[in-house]
Amino acid sequence: MEEGPPTSSGRPALLRSFGRCLCALLPVYLAGYWGLGLGVVLLGLAAYTGYRHNREQKQARLQSAMYLQEDAGVFRSQRDLPAWVNFPDVEKVEWLNKVLRQAWPFIGQYVEKLLVETVAASIRESSVHLQTLGFTKVDLGDRPLRVVGVKAHTEHDRRQVLLDLHISYVGDVEINVEVKKYFCKAGVKGIQLHGKLRVILEPLIGDVPFVGAITMFFIRRPKLDINWTGLTNLLDIPGLNVMSDSMIMDAIASFLVLPNRLTVPLVANLHVAQLRSPLPRGIVRIHLLEAENLAAKDNYIKGVLAGKSDPYAVVRVGTQTFTSRHVDNNLNPQWREMYEVIVHEVPGQELEVDVFDKDPDQDDFLGRIKLDLDIVKKARILDEWFPLKDAQSGQIHLRLDWLALLPSAERLSEVLQRNTSLALSSRMTEPPSAAILAVYLDRAQDLPMKKGNKYPSPIVQFSVQDTTRESRTSYGTNSPIWEDAFTFFIQNPQKQDLDIQVKDDDRSMSLGCLSVPLSRLLMCPELTMDQWFQLDRSGPGSRIYLNIVLRVSLEVSLYASAAHQPRVQLRLGGETLKEPWSSYTPKFPLQTRCLRVQGVLRIHLVEARNLVAKDKFMGKAAKSDPYVKVRVGGMTFKSHVIKENLNPTWNEMYEVVLTQLPGQEVQLELFDKDLDEDDFLGRLKISLRDLISAQLTDQWYTLTDVQSGQVHLQLEWLPTVTDPARLTQIMQFQSQQVYQNKSVPAAALLFVFVERGLGLPLKKSGKEPKVGAELVLNRTTYRTKVICDQSTSPRWDEACHFLVRDPREDILIVKLSHSWGQALGSAVLPVRELLLEEGLLLDRWLPLDGALPESQVLLRAELKVVLPRPRVLQRNRRSHPALSVSAAGLGPEPSRLGFMSLGTSLCLSVRRGADAGGSDQRAQVKMSLIHSSAENRLVITVHACRSAVISASKEGSDPYVTFALLPDKGKTTKRKTGIKKKDLNPEYNERFDLDLLPEEAAQRRLDLTVKHSVSFMSREREVLGKVRAPRAGSVMFLH
Repeated sequence: MEEGPPTSSGRPALLRSFGRCLCALLPVYLAGYWGLGLGVVLLGLAAYTGYRHNREQKQARLQSAMYLQEDAGVFRSQRDLPAWVNFPDVEKVEWLNKVLRQAWPFIGQYVEKLLVETVAASIRESSVHLQTLGFTKVDLGDRPLRVVGVKAHTEHDRRQVLLDLHISYVGDVEINVEVKKYFCKAGVKGIQLHGKLRVILEPLIGDVPFVGAITMFFIRRPKLDINWTGLTNLLDIPGLNVMSDSMIMDAIASFLVLPNRLTVPLVANLHVAQLRSPLPRGIVRIHLLEAENLAAKDNYIKGVLAGKSDPYAVVRVGTQTFTSRHVDNNLNPQWREMYEVIVHEVPGQELEVDVFDKDPDQDDFLGRIKLDLDIVKKARILDEWFPLKDAQSGQIHLRLDWLALLPSAERLSEVLQRNTSLALSSRMTEPPSAAILAVYLDRAQDLPMKKGNKYPSPIVQFSVQDTTRESRTSYGTNSPIWEDAFTFFIQNPQKQDLDIQVKDDDRSMSLGCLSVPLSRLLMCPELTMDQWFQLDRSGPGSRIYLNIVLRVSLEVSLYASAAHQPRVQLRLGGETLKEPWSSYTPKFPLQTRCLRVQGVLRIHLVEARNLVAKDKFMGKAAKSDPYVKVRVGGMTFKSHVIKENLNPTWNEMYEVVLTQLPGQEVQLELFDKDLDEDDFLGRLKISLRDLISAQLTDQWYTLTDVQSGQVHLQLEWLPTVTDPARLTQIMQFQSQQVYQNKSVPAAALLFVFVERGLGLPLKKSGKEPKVGAELVLNRTTYRTKVICDQSTSPRWDEACHFLVRDPREDILIVKLSHSWGQALGSAVLPVRELLLEEGLLLDRWLPLDGALPESQVLLRAELKVVLPRPRVLQRNRRSHPALSVSAAGLGPEPSRLGFMSLGTSLCLSVRRGADAGGSDQRAQVKMSLIHSSAENRLVITVHACRSAVISASKEGSDPYVTFALLPDKGKTTKRKTGIKKKDLNPEYNERFDLDLLPEEAAQRRLDLTVKHSVSFMSREREVLGKVRAPRAGSVMFLH
């Protein structure tokens, strides 16, 4: 949307100011013009001054008597209102205010006793500097706390009562504190506190006092104003008072603002932990998308010329706060950011979004919105424009997703898959969370003592990946009780761990540690572990009691059962359908739901050597009958068995479609085939991330957990592209590959999204069927879930994929049936039809054979060409008077395959001349260079220097490699490896990534030098050899 021209908002203000000046001078001019005396003028001024004074006093009284109640949207009086005055949602409780007024002096006596005897003692124990602290005066004054209104919620849980108390306290409290050691006196005289306090009475029991406990907390931060006295009057200076109040509010938030609660048990043997730290109600995923028509706050020439704004947003839910980036000089900014917040109480908790204009001094306010999260819970997904309040103009676009929390891991893989697709389609740096982890820290026992047999003051640090939470300090005990709760967002519970450190309060002494893999929780009932844990690196009896709960977060709007959704009438092809209604239409392209973000991992199991002999003959070790199991991405491949061979050759190939998820591994296990139980010959784990980075790996891997053995693997990561021009060449090349297991490499990947059916036939009994769809391509079959409610127009919204060996011959078959029994029709889609479609994409209704004439199925099919890595071809050698060079480059037209290279596997050789005594000793540098056109990135890997790098001194060389891409005026591409001390055959294996476009990379020249690290005053030769390539893909010469 284009922005309009700036408005001259400063000119009307200037004219109004000039008019007010004229009006002020006009009475003086008229008095002189009519010849009035001075007394008449003074009398008029006195009357006007009295009028203004009375009006200001009246306004001040109104403002002090009433303030805006934001929750109920009405004004609340701080003075007494008639008892017959009621608000629509908030009930008056004047009887409670009378009770508080009568009991206030006695409440003051209790607070004084609490501060003097308990709080002061705790403060003196916490620090040696405060051992002389004491309260010299505690007086709550004569003005009691007022409860302006109460709202009761009884419809959510019959075992509890929720009360929202709108409290207002404008007190004449006076509290004085003295620290005699430093002759310091301070105090507070007057406090104002306004907010909404939630009181939960639970559980309701059938015995006196009928309520098991009372839990209290502020749903959001209350408004607080404190009048300091004594030395703290310095804090009334503008700028410092805000800091002081914010510090006090942080202390209150850590005690009484969600997610913190104050729980007072009223009966014995009550599990207070569940009341003090209940599980959250859900998660809200906030998509801060954009805003428009914001107010212009940047003015020039003292407001005469209006500019624009530099907007940013502050998103807040309780104590959870996020700040977006600011967009320079734009009244219609686009942020496209996503945040996740934990919701503890609905109804009650609100989403607050404040928009500001970024300025060097003080940011200008542009508007705000507030939204009760109970609305999001009911709507499941809310995608709307919200007008900004307290602003002249502007609206903000938000998409809010409600995520339910499941006590089961059955749909975890589905959530992980969805999150990965969402992250890639939205260009997020990391995928959203798949679960939340709630940790309740109860207590510890028998922690080790400090030096000198002193008691420690333990704290506990919980860490999950990069997030760390810290408990409060329990002073002077080795059996502390914390009763703290913490929550974490978890991206993948299958790969992450919960790390626990118990330390002394100075953080220098460790009292014990513990690591809990979250994968253990996936095996526990209801994903919960409630037990004692033995601490490592601690005392023999040191242990800690934890309650660890994992909950999988599921998007309710996408996965809710159609049986629980309302229905609306749709018209399609002249037929009226009853369709499940969803309040949300996805904003992402449909192909993101087809999992097009995947690639193919090709595993070539070549051979093994030096395996352990497990078969014994006459009591002596003979040989083995080895075979291999390969596990990756939830799939398992098994090779054939080779009889009596410790150096077997398999030559088998496997392919698997994978999504680029962090933490995935390729796992190999070798076994000796026996009649009873197979013997273990070793294992191997390779990170998928490393394979994707290297794209092609061909090496020997050493087996672990055995005495000896290596396995030779060729691992290739194949991304997918829409490029049918290279399909024939790829198929011709792959058809020449011969493997022992008769596997044919895939030429393409077919993504299918089956959406819904229409007009299907009824069952033989005349009732509507429960329809499932079965998709078959070659020997691969995929079945959708069976729709629970009976319908002739079912909806699946499921995606799957197939490896295509020959797109010209393969056929996709879609079969519909009732509960995988009675056939309801089928459709045939030859894959070659996609080759004729634009973008290799087909999205249409397919008629069904063996069904009614109007029966059809709607699906979307997309073909992606599997992109093999360009093979290494030997280039011609060229000679130099003193040097010889060999280089390996790509085959013809590498850029059409998605890559452009400066030599995929490069080996540079150096031969010494006359200075070497005529010997033919060669020095080699091994490198690999590859450019990805998809990412516009050049990857240069320096592997090693081989065959004795020319020594620069008698003691040997300290070689390192440095290179740059010429021309490089700013030296932005200059890189160097680490230094290998006294090593003539150094191995570096260092990777360097450079952001270059394909056209730019093709014009660069690689200038590489092998150097010897020397000191500043040394006379040793620094340069050991040099390489320069005239153009990409050309033969490289040494100088």
